[in-house]
Amino acid sequence: MKVGKKPYNNVKATILKKISNPTSEPYEIEINAPEFTFFGAKNQPDYGTINIKMIPSAKVIELKSFKIYLQQFRNLMLSYERVINVIYDDLVKVYKPNRLIITIEFNLRGGISSKLTIDSFERELFFERKSKI
Repeated sequence: MKVGKKPYNNVKATILKKISNPTSEPYEIEINAPEFTFFGAKNQPDYGTINIKMIPSAKVIELKSFKIYLQQFRNLMLSYERVINVIYDDLVKVYKPNRLIITIEFNLRGGISSKLTIDSFERELFFERKSKI
């Protein structure tokens, strides 16, 4: 890794493959990845369960490529907040879903558990409200 390069820049969204959505009707896809691993901010192994709910547009997630995509995080040292935002940004960029909700429940560490969620609707509302201020 180059000096000064952020480790999450090594995560390649190009690994993610697309499958054509067989319908234009709205429906929800739910994907769970219960064995997500990475190094936490203190260079200690961290584990979590990723839950993705998506109302797809023209393309859906090809699961094998998603598994390989997540494996890229295994040796990266990142904060919880960085992890969820990188995954969210990559999925939005590649699949352009009508709605995307990502929740990551991180395993207990030091007696504290964490659960982070990003909802594309809530994010859009936030930026819309912020622009009116």
